[in-house]
Amino acid sequence: MKTLSKVVLACALVYGAGCAGLYAVMRQSPDAFSATMKHMPDAAFMVLPFRKLRMNARRGQLQPGDIAPDFDLSSLDEKNHLRLSSLRGSKPVVLVFGSYT
Repeated sequence: MKTLSKVVLACALVYGAGCAGLYAVMRQSPDAFSATMKHMPDAAFMVLPFRKLRMNARRGQLQPGDIAPDFDLSSLDEKNHLRLSSLRGSKPVVLVFGSYT
């Protein structure tokens, strides 16, 4: 019985360490995250709570009604640049994230 409890404890510690490590990787930049995830074994996606960790790790701190953080965008031809703060107060701005393909 003592051996069984040690095995269960060891499994719980390994699982917790795996979740903590995956969460830490998810908090990094998208490039670092993808570089790590390409080495992740398929079985890990079945065992670790990937979706829940990802949603918590990338949630951010903005709340409804908060002012959007400022950022710069360049046009597709990279000839023009736009800063969000330059539009603030002058006209409504809609950000659409997604694919048009």
